[in-house]
Amino acid sequence: MSDLLSTAPRARLRDLLSGPAPLVAPGAYDALSARLVEQAGFDAVYMTGFGTTAGLLGRPDVGLLTGTEMADNARRIVAAVDVPVIADGDTGYGNAINVLRTVQTYEQAGVAAIQLEDQVTPKKCGHMSGKEIVPLPEMLGKIRAAAEARRDPEFLIIARTDAVAVEGVDAAITRAKAFREAGADLLFVEAPTAEADIERIAGELSGVAPLVFNWAEGGKTPPLTLERMTELGFRLVIYPIGTLLAATAGIRTLLETLRKDGTPQAALPGLPAFDEFTSLVGLPEVQELEQRFR
Repeated sequence: MSDLLSTAPRARLRDLLSGPAPLVAPGAYDALSARLVEQAGFDAVYMTGFGTTAGLLGRPDVGLLTGTEMADNARRIVAAVDVPVIADGDTGYGNAINVLRTVQTYEQAGVAAIQLEDQVTPKKCGHMSGKEIVPLPEMLGKIRAAAEARRDPEFLIIARTDAVAVEGVDAAITRAKAFREAGADLLFVEAPTAEADIERIAGELSGVAPLVFNWAEGGKTPPLTLERMTELGFRLVIYPIGTLLAATAGIRTLLETLRKDGTPQAALPGLPAFDEFTSLVGLPEVQELEQRFR
């Protein structure tokens, strides 16, 4: 039964990626933010590594989390929602042998797609400076390992290259094409810094495999409109950290009010009411179950 439950969102994700418009997947860093994404009407959730690191450690995305910690967060997010979850798998947490285990662990967690990148370990956020990438043959081995490790053919592998910042757009396009040949299902060229580069990447790769656009809030990539991303042929658009930034702003506002006034009363009108919050996290469903099984 669990296999059927995990397979359904994966098949749904494939259907969504073949639709007429790009699939929009807002970022979630924990189970609560994932529920809010689903309740807002979005068809997929993106588990952000940046946000997961900030949420679990209160630290920057510089390779501090282990694969086990990331997979545990993915498992909790998957359990909280019914829509497909696309999860950041960073570098796979080691070499190709580590990638085998990472893919199997993410698949067991119920994730619909895993994102793997070609940075050295420990990695950095794709919109930070000072990145390094592994040799192309090493990354191709990781992708082949990922493709072989999955047990469910519906489970998708997103291959990301950070080569734009290190070796330029030409190298990034070359790598992306090689990733597809090695078995990647979707291609993700991270952090182009000019719209002309985005257009070139889309022009050369949209016919090779479905493309991912990272609309990183405040990042190095120009903030294109959804209409423009659709015209360029992107199939998946992720908004990785907007929910994290919004939560940070809200918490700051509340704490400033509390420190200034001694109570949070003045900030409460802008917050969900207690009953509203317990409803959105599923209290009515729990109460119904209590009646059924009493």
